[in-house]
Order: sequence, then structure tokens, then C-alpha cells
Amino acid sequence: MKRRIFLSTMLLALMIAGQAQDVKNHNLEVAKNLEIFNTLYKNLDLMYVDTLDANKVVTTGIDAMLRSLDRYTEYYPEERQKDLKTMLTGKYAGIGALIRYHQKLKRVVIDEPYEGMPAAKAGLRKGDIILQIDDTLMTDKQTGYVSSHLRGEAGTTFVLKILRPSTGKKMNFKITRESIKMPEITYYGMRPNGVGYINLNTFTGEPAKAMRLAFLDLKKQGATKLVLDLRGNGGGSLSECVDILNMWVPKGVKIVETKGKMKRANSEYKTRLEPIDTVMPIVVLVNQETASASEITSGALQDLKRGIIIGTRTYGKGLVQVPNVDLPFNANLKLTTSRYFLPSGRGITMEEGIKPDIEVKPDTMANITLYLDRLDSTEVMFDYVTEYIGKHPAIGPAKDFHLSDADYADFKQRVIKAGFTYDQISKKQFEELVKTAKFEGYYDEARSEFEALKHKIDHHDVARDLDLRRDEIVQVLEQDIVSAYEYQAGQVQVGLRTDKAIREAERILNTEGEYQKVLNKLP
Repeated sequence: MKRRIFLSTMLLALMIAGQAQDVKNHNLEVAKNLEIFNTLYKNLDLMYVDTLDANKVVTTGIDAMLRSLDRYTEYYPEERQKDLKTMLTGKYAGIGALIRYHQKLKRVVIDEPYEGMPAAKAGLRKGDIILQIDDTLMTDKQTGYVSSHLRGEAGTTFVLKILRPSTGKKMNFKITRESIKMPEITYYGMRPNGVGYINLNTFTGEPAKAMRLAFLDLKKQGATKLVLDLRGNGGGSLSECVDILNMWVPKGVKIVETKGKMKRANSEYKTRLEPIDTVMPIVVLVNQETASASEITSGALQDLKRGIIIGTRTYGKGLVQVPNVDLPFNANLKLTTSRYFLPSGRGITMEEGIKPDIEVKPDTMANITLYLDRLDSTEVMFDYVTEYIGKHPAIGPAKDFHLSDADYADFKQRVIKAGFTYDQISKKQFEELVKTAKFEGYYDEARSEFEALKHKIDHHDVARDLDLRRDEIVQVLEQDIVSAYEYQAGQVQVGLRTDKAIREAERILNTEGEYQKVLNKLP
């Protein structure tokens, strides 16, 4: 026995000594490399051919160092503190509207005002051309410059001069900047057969409060099943996530655990209140942009067998950040300190993400639609929508709005008349391929194939493609038009008409026994 105690004591002593040596070696390596870095910079500053910009060079070094760790640990120097605040709160002060550069006009225009924000309250519309902000002309400026002048301190007032294409009139708007924050819930409402639907946009702000009100309202309207749409939701507050889950999960249940190197980074998060409804069937919609708190929400419901998931694999952000590690000279560090672990003990990684119980991949957008919507230098779709809005003071409820056959025929003719072409990317890549083929000496041998491909790229049958992709293009047009009247909520409603994931969710919820069958398959 004494021999055993002696051996155990010796082994423990050796382990402690080994750990102490490891710490000593680590500290030596840190000191050595910091001295190298410091001496290297001093030599650069002394001998390099040009004068160094200390802020630029050191910040570049810091950013490169942090990139070697993970994509979420970030350095915020003093001049970027506003960016950090916007990231943490989801708020900034401005007019509350998306703007874009109109390629044909070579002007910055209003793209999409947000509901209830200064731009919408002042009466700005999609397509309004920004001419001047106070005394500063904007007609020769890019989007970033215009955006920086639209933003400012909340409560400050400026005069915005615009040209409205639908009337040809120049108009002045006196606008007071406000703290801008996107709504936590983009849209919620009733679907057929007692299915409630909530589109949760973010976990930043006070989403738990908004979710509770929306859920209670849906129950009041007769909801007996729920679809929670977390597609595109990049996450936010962990405590808000737990409080949202608490609506459907009993009090005292562990939702998530965090584990890190430091003791204070280790925490357990449990539900704190009595739930609203622990039996209503829940389907969560996710995609590859569902991240962080959204993944905890969907993953916890899955682990606890409290809901099922439909869509595609999620983003895979299982890391926790402390957003405000103070640094000298008013700088900050957003630092990854721990990892998330769900009730089952599983983590959330980039390689895995949260896997849906039923995979439903979204339809891919055709090239012609993509170019018309985002990449068209003629801006024919944007201009059509702007003109349509100008001619129609009202369109009725979003769920009932449809473009007529005559409307689409008109749009089609405008596209053809504008000389619209697409696949410019394919054309550039083809030209590079031709250069390579000629350089490597096999172009002449395959000349006929190259020429056939070139003809295809150069001669799209745009009229045929507009007919072939009619339904897809019409939906994009209808979403853009509806957003001018009912903002983002209207966009969501129009999109749900052809949404494969919502159709599958409703099939599962409305087919007797189907929801339970999927739930029972969960491990």
C-alpha cells in the first residue's frame, strides 16, 4: 500500500512538473516571437525604402494573425467602433433604406425603404434618384459615399433632393435621422388549415418579446401548428434564443452549454419560465445561412424532440464570442472564447452544421433571372418596377397581387427592346479559355467546337428564355413591386406562394400521423 501511495505521489509530481515545464516553454515561445515581431517592425520602420503607415501595417499584421484563428475573432481600432456597435446592436442612425447604383443612369437611387423608418415616413420611393444631400452634390458619387452622408447622429436633420422618374419632378425632403433597426420579425400570419407562420429575421434586439406577442396572436387566430422560418437568420443573443425556446420547452430544461479555456467561459443556459405551449407541432425551416443562435434554436428543438427541421444543412457556427475586450487607445477585440454544445452534447461545426430531418433544396435561379434582377446594365427590371409603382397608387393585399399576362408581355417587350444580354461571365471565361487553347496549341484542332460554343454564348434566344422562365421572373417582379407597398413583409408573402420548403412543412403538419412519424425517427 505504501509503495502504491509513493508511486502515485511520484506520478502526480511528474505530471505537475511536466505541466509547469509546458507552461514555461509556451511563455518562452510567446516572449521570443513578440521580441522578433517588435524588432522586425523597428527595422522596417528604420530601413524600408518608403515611410511606413504604422496604423495600416500593424493593423494588417493583426488582421492576418486573427484570420489564422477563426473568422469571428476581429480587431476593431478606434475608427471602427461604430461598425462594432452596429454589429452588436443591429442599429445605426440614418434614413432606413437600401440604396443602389443605377448603372444606366450612373446615379445612386433609392432601392427599398424600410417600413416605419424616416425614408418611408418622408415618402421616398423605389427609383428616386438622389441628387443632393444638404449642399453636397451626389450626382457623381458612388454608393459608399452617398451612404456615409445619409447616415449620421440620430436626431440630426438634413435636406435630401431627389428626382422622381415617374413624374420627372425634383423634390426636396426634410428628413430627421433615426436609430435604424431591422424588425426582429419580418412577417407572421396564418396559413391554411390552422398553420401559423413566423419569419424571424434576427436574434439581436428583443426578439423574444416580439416572438411571444406574435405566437400568442397566432394562437388567438386559431393556430394549432407552427412553422418557424429561420432561413437567412444569422443569429444574435444567446439569452434571447433561450427565452424564445422557453415558449415551447418546460422550465428548467438545459438548452445549450458553452465550454472554453477560461472558467468564466463555461456556462449552462436553462429555461427560466413556465412555457406557453409544450405540445403544438413545430416545423423549423433552415438553410445554409441559418447560423449561431438560429442553429441553437433549431438544434435544441431537434435534440429535445420538440420540433422537426426542414431545409438544408445550416452554416455551422458553434463558436461564442466576447464582443468587447478592451484594448489600448479605444480599440476593441471581438474574441472567440468558447464553443456551443446542444442538449445532446453535440457541437455545431462548419463541417456538420445542423442537419435537417427532411432535406428540401431551394430552386436555383436561372441565369436570365439573376442577370435581370441584379446584374443587368440596362436596369430594365428595376425601371419597369419603378414605373409600375408610379402608375399604381395601390395594389391591394400582397397575398392577392398578381401581374397580368398583359403586364408580363409589356415587360418582355421592354427587355427585348433594351437589348438585354446575359452570361457576360461565361463570355469572359470563354475568351480566357480561347487564349489558353491558342497558347497551348490545340485551338485549331477544336476550332469548330469553340466556334459553336461562341455562337451559343453570343446568341441567346432572349425571347424564348423569357417565356421559359416566365413564372420565376414574374415572382421576382411581384416581390419587388409588393415591397414598395408592404415592404419586407409583402416580399415574404409573395415568396411563400412557390416555396418548396413551406409546402413540405405544411404537408407534414397537415397529414395525419406524418409529423409524429418524423419526430419518432429522431435519435
